[in-house]
Amino acid sequence: MQIDDADLIIIGAGPAGLTAAQYGARANLRTLVFERLAPGGQVLTIDVLENYPGNVGEDSGHPRSGFEFARDLHRQALEFGASFTNVQVEALKKEGDFFAVTLENGETKRAAALILATGAAHRTLGIPGEAEFTGRGVSYCAVCDGPFFRNKKIVVAGGGDAACDEAQYLSRLSSQVILVHRRDRFRAQEALVERVRNNPHIEVRLNTIVWEVRGEQTLRSLVLECNAGTGRTYTEDADALFVFAGAVPQTSLVPGAEKDVAGYIITDQRMESSIPGLFAAGDVRSSPFRQVVVAAAEGAIAAHCAAEYISAGNTGRKADPALPGDARA
Repeated sequence: MQIDDADLIIIGAGPAGLTAAQYGARANLRTLVFERLAPGGQVLTIDVLENYPGNVGEDSGHPRSGFEFARDLHRQALEFGASFTNVQVEALKKEGDFFAVTLENGETKRAAALILATGAAHRTLGIPGEAEFTGRGVSYCAVCDGPFFRNKKIVVAGGGDAACDEAQYLSRLSSQVILVHRRDRFRAQEALVERVRNNPHIEVRLNTIVWEVRGEQTLRSLVLECNAGTGRTYTEDADALFVFAGAVPQTSLVPGAEKDVAGYIITDQRMESSIPGLFAAGDVRSSPFRQVVVAAAEGAIAAHCAAEYISAGNTGRKADPALPGDARA
């Protein structure tokens, strides 16, 4: 049976989706990518992508920004023949051997295999005032909003890699950065923690919880609890609160796929989910380590194995899972 729309559909164009698009197109698959925002996903918010292997600019000798990295991934995928559409996917279901994807404009596209690379959304603190002051002092992206608070007093909430990275970035804009974490130790990689502790512009407060955001037209202060669990609170004047409290996997399109206790999609080593032909890659997938390099690798594996899945089926198409050129590239 011949497929009219595509061989492979990819939902999401972060590093996982962009890499999958490149490898899918290289495998001679008609590859469609749907992304509701700009190609790149959360990597667009990374100021300096310093820990991606080989990511050093040819002229400057310095690592490229997340924006530059995403731009180049997108360009590569386009050059190999992948097609991108800026659109919201409203629904996804499997119809026989094919996947049907319904778009916000009412169109339906079908493909023999699908890669879900929808990533994860920022987790909120869920405290009074947070929603009201989002965009008016509360932010979830330091690169996006940090420049608005140059030389202002900034509080960062979180204890993982993102919180430490973003606190470092913000400390270049202001000498008054306070990093608060609810636990007695950070979850971030030790190298990142060490940099934070040695940064004279960052004050670290462990065992500290943000309970409330206060202000008028914009954020003016925060209610913090010291020595978490004691109930002893105090008011801290602040101009901004940057929240990095983890993420929520975007899996609403596939309620029937097997997930772990945190809601991430479980796959085998081929990136295939519990639904045959449905692959997952990047931050939406259950993984012990979420980094750009991991997402890109998972996207490549997912596309390669999707090509094999299509070749093994009766879809009227034959992919080239060996990939033209060097398959290790």
